Amino acid sequence: MKCFVIAIPGHAKSQRSADRCIESGVVYGVDIQKFDAITPDTHAVESIYKREGITTSNFSNYYSKWDNVLACFLSHYTLWMSCMNHNEPYAIFEHDAVINAPLPQTLPMFVGSIGKPSYGKYTNPSQLGWGELTSKAHFPGAHAYIVTPAGARVLCESAKADACTPDVFLSKRRFEWLQEYYPWCAYADDSYSTVQKIQGCLAKHNFSSDFEYLEQ
Repeated sequence: MKCFVIAIPGHAKSQRSADRCIESGVVYGVDIQKFDAITPDTHAVESIYKREGITTSNFSNYYSKWDNVLACFLSHYTLWMSCMNHNEPYAIFEHDAVINAPLPQTLPMFVGSIGKPSYGKYTNPSQLGWGELTSKAHFPGAHAYIVTPAGARVLCESAKADACTPDVFLSKRRFEWLQEYYPWCAYADDSYSTVQKIQGCLAKHNFSSDFEYLEQ
């Protein structure tokens, strides 16, 4: 299984956070490579959506910055495409993820979260190992998850008609087979956001008066 952490090129805080993620993986024998995030500064984001035939109608502009959240989804989407094309399972981390336990020795059926919920109310899973996604109705943050090639294919196909923010896209409403590994292997140590507005950060468990809203 290949492991990637999404990091914003040339962004000092994102790079430091991604380095921390990589270092946390070393402790548990996990080799994590950096993946250069797609950003509005480095890519013609809306042109990519048109080229790929992905809808943008479901992205909320109330909680997130429009260009940045579109770019965020494309970073995940690009990794899904790579997973599918290389026919190899991927573990995908966002730059604020920290690994705090060994990763699963088995794979989810298609896609499974391995990250502790990072915002809002949630339910602790009642079983150990892989099971049904129960902490929330959608991924409790897209900061740590594993995708198989078969799962990646379904995600890429579904994105054409129903794309939205990555964690909400990974919802049981769309994919009833989503799984979750418990106890969780990673958590989000987030003190800033390059994607969300203040409205989107108020429910974060790490939210405080020091939380920063940064431009990409």
